[in-house]
Amino acid sequence: MAARSSVTDPAAERQTNPWLVLALLLAIYIFNFADRYLLTGLIGPIKQEFRLGDGFMGLLMGPAFVVLYVLGGVPIARLADRSSRVRIIAAGCVMWSLSTIATGLATGPVSLAFARVGVGIGEAAFVAPAYSLLTDYFRPERRGLVFAILGLATYAGQIAGQGGGPALAVAYGWRDAFFIMGSPGLLLAALLVAIVREPPRSVVIDRSNQPSFMTMVKELSGSPSYILMMIAFGLGSLSGVAFGYWGPELFTRAYGVDPVTAKAAFALNFGLSGLIGMLGFGFLSDRMARKGMAGPVRMSALALFAATSCVLAATWAPSLAMAKWIAIPSGLLGGGWAIGFFATLPILLPDRYRAAATALFIAVSTLLGYFIGPSLAGAISGALGDTAESLRIGLSVAIPAGYGAALLGWIASGRVAADRKLLNLN
Repeated sequence: MAARSSVTDPAAERQTNPWLVLALLLAIYIFNFADRYLLTGLIGPIKQEFRLGDGFMGLLMGPAFVVLYVLGGVPIARLADRSSRVRIIAAGCVMWSLSTIATGLATGPVSLAFARVGVGIGEAAFVAPAYSLLTDYFRPERRGLVFAILGLATYAGQIAGQGGGPALAVAYGWRDAFFIMGSPGLLLAALLVAIVREPPRSVVIDRSNQPSFMTMVKELSGSPSYILMMIAFGLGSLSGVAFGYWGPELFTRAYGVDPVTAKAAFALNFGLSGLIGMLGFGFLSDRMARKGMAGPVRMSALALFAATSCVLAATWAPSLAMAKWIAIPSGLLGGGWAIGFFATLPILLPDRYRAAATALFIAVSTLLGYFIGPSLAGAISGALGDTAESLRIGLSVAIPAGYGAALLGWIASGRVAADRKLLNLN
């Protein structure tokens, strides 16, 4: 008989309250995104101090962050399939928090890039272990709402980074903004380790039977729904991240208002509506999942199509007032489209490599979204003059990827049920 892997807390019968676990992970994830978005809210002063252009800033926001985020994600997740997810998340939180603080100590473009790489390495340790942990703490019928609540961090972090960052920079300087935003993660990491117990896995993990990485990839390559959802998620992220990262700077350039006002308007209008959309889609995803596995993914596909149209309209809005109005449907739809995918993955994927397969999903989709989106828009804008119009053109090249994402998601929805049976038979 194979031995049980020692991945659960010895006092597992005294598990932490699931909602407390969710609350702590949400707080950590908010600072994950705040630290990620902080750079995008401070493009102006950083460009001015180091004499940089849109092209280089796009590289900082995209490739510098994402390369090791992606390369580290899958091995970290495989480790999470057989060891303490709590400690992995905490270690990552310490890493990205220290790297955020290091950004404030940068002396030039090279040190800025190294600090950004460090943020990416640390943040690679969060998503797959966190979703795996919550999957073992909550029943399937609760997970859509739970994942939606965790997803609120995307928009709360965006508001904190893009709205709060410029305000802190005006009050204390842009470097202190990185110090202030990076420090809380160190405390949250300590609280996570002190409070949260590793729950029993939903299955007994036998290390001798855990498939190799290539075996896992071979099984997943035979699942059209997994592949199509992964590409769809990546293209949807490309569209949304390009606008989410460059939107605050566009507001500043296009509407002739001061940076703090423009970036706070962007963060609050898109962020608050995104929070509402995230929760709303979480409830809707749970209801649709009761009627069949295809429902949540179809919901995501429709939301992607509509969100892409709204974001394009916001990019070319002739006034700040109109852009703020368009932000409401853009945020509502953009805030929730990812929920259908994330709620489907735990059902689709076998327990024996759920975290690793989730990390692979995130790695490929992140390469598409974060590597290409911000850098593509920035490179086009830089080539055309670093103006409001050049940035609009750059975004108009990147954003329509959301239409392709919507089509692939809709096709994937019809294969989910069959692929679940296939993957769990292997």
